[in-house]
Amino acid sequence: MYEQLFLTILLTSVPLILAAMGELVVEKSGILNLGVEGMMLMGAVSAFGISLISGSLILGIFAGAIAGFLISLIFAFFTITLATNQVATGLALTIFGAGLSGLIGAPLVGKAIQGLSPINLGLFESIPFLGLLFKLDVLAYFSIFITFCVFYFLNYSKKGLVLRAVGTSHESAHALGYSVISVRYYAVLFGGTLAGLAGAYLPLVLTPHWSEGMTAGKGWIALALVVFASWQPWRVVAGAILFGGITIMQLSGQAKGWTIPAQFLSMMPYLGTIIVLVLISKSKNIIHNAPNDLGKTFFKIN
Repeated sequence: MYEQLFLTILLTSVPLILAAMGELVVEKSGILNLGVEGMMLMGAVSAFGISLISGSLILGIFAGAIAGFLISLIFAFFTITLATNQVATGLALTIFGAGLSGLIGAPLVGKAIQGLSPINLGLFESIPFLGLLFKLDVLAYFSIFITFCVFYFLNYSKKGLVLRAVGTSHESAHALGYSVISVRYYAVLFGGTLAGLAGAYLPLVLTPHWSEGMTAGKGWIALALVVFASWQPWRVVAGAILFGGITIMQLSGQAKGWTIPAQFLSMMPYLGTIIVLVLISKSKNIIHNAPNDLGKTFFKIN
């Protein structure tokens, strides 16, 4: 029973890990993208629609990633090339993604697909408790892999150090000859691709159907996770599992008929987000870990 509960928590945390890991890289470059929710919704509707039409979940996964990539390209063009306000553009992107996904997904409501199955690893699954780690699907394993990659990239690779330098001081990085615009473009597109995959995970694994607004605020929780994790990849994973547990506790409470009002149970994940943000806002260490030029626009002067 407890093993199955923990497995459900792990699966619930996967889209949060993917979306937050992408946003972490974006913010490390100095860009604040508040459009994660919109990119996830576009990834979800694209993945479900292509999977339904083609009958291939693999094509659906790629469709979700491409949708997130293209939507993030719009954000990158406005904020990096045209130097628009990042906060306003990100909010506009979320509203745009929510509206467009609802329009595209209207004919898909009420239809269902066969979701992704766990990868069968044979004898490993029989290991007590640890066997849970061998009952995951391909995107769950990918989220673990991408966490390793992001950690190594940011801490041990030259390009990762350049990206961190751009986020710390874009003027200094530009003076040293690094292309601030190119670095930020790559970071935003990477984050958008992961957000699209995070959205794709919802209809392909968790709930194999499409419904308007099915992300239910997970994009905003992913944004909060980056701050909660003080811009550290492994803390993102821990935070995602924590918030996944809160979500499952809410659903479990509703199923068991707790006397607590259903509305209160529904708001538990978001209440937890607010409480965590309030607590960490008092930590000077977390504030110091934030990229110095986060949210600041770079103006290239030739």
